[in-house]
Amino acid sequence: MPYASARDGTKLYFEEAGRGTPIVFVHEFSGDHRSWEAQMRHFARRYRCIVFNTRGYPPSDVPNARAKYSQAIVIDDVAAVMQHLELRKAHIVGCSMGARTALGFALTYPARCWSVTTVGAGAGSNPATRAAFLRNTEANAQRFLTLGVPATLRSGGAAPGRIPQMNKDPRGFAEFRRWQMEHSATGLANTQRGVQLKRATIFELGGALKKMKVPLFVVSGDEDDNCVAPALFMKSQCMAARLWICPATGHTVNTEEPDLFNQMLGDFLGQVDSGRWRARDPRSVVR
Repeated sequence: MPYASARDGTKLYFEEAGRGTPIVFVHEFSGDHRSWEAQMRHFARRYRCIVFNTRGYPPSDVPNARAKYSQAIVIDDVAAVMQHLELRKAHIVGCSMGARTALGFALTYPARCWSVTTVGAGAGSNPATRAAFLRNTEANAQRFLTLGVPATLRSGGAAPGRIPQMNKDPRGFAEFRRWQMEHSATGLANTQRGVQLKRATIFELGGALKKMKVPLFVVSGDEDDNCVAPALFMKSQCMAARLWICPATGHTVNTEEPDLFNQMLGDFLGQVDSGRWRARDPRSVVR
């Protein structure tokens, strides 16, 4: 199996396909590298596509120490994969937790990004529900360790943001659940406690987003209630952002509406690659 080594020696499993300008895909909390299969097959026709499992997700290493998990660490893991593959720059595309990592990577290493795409970023960012998010995340981490992954997932049922996919694509949703059941309880609990509970919310990144120059494609399903407001906030703060709200769609647009997502992402990447992408004209802003 191919592995890249993180700064602390953690081994990160990766796969690649295609040739051309690189795209690095960063998966969500409930998924893994397989979540991007529809994008790998589509974009590998024109791009060099890389997926990897973040730390805590086998066959990548699963460090036992919670100190081995943080937002800064997983951002640097993206850099480690790129360094292993000798990629100077890449398009970075992330979903949910991976979207927050992709955005953080662009803010930390802007010179290494041709562009960044966020899909379903911002869970836990709403100030009105922030305390409940923190309590529920900690309780869920404990359940993973006490009950194991399958029992925890069966007891919790489908999250609201997953219901649209479950209704329109039961077969795809069932595949997602099978993959989810295979995850490591230690890896999930440490990721929740080290990354999700401690990272800055989207609404706390306003100052950084105002300065951001990297082309940013913000994607959200219109039925992903936790992430629509953060998507609008990113668009409002970042002059380098374009926004697409996918109709009648939940949390993971890339798996729920893969053909439509591939079309929209391909158009964005094509504009960046051809030099035709442009930031927003300040004269269009209503003040």
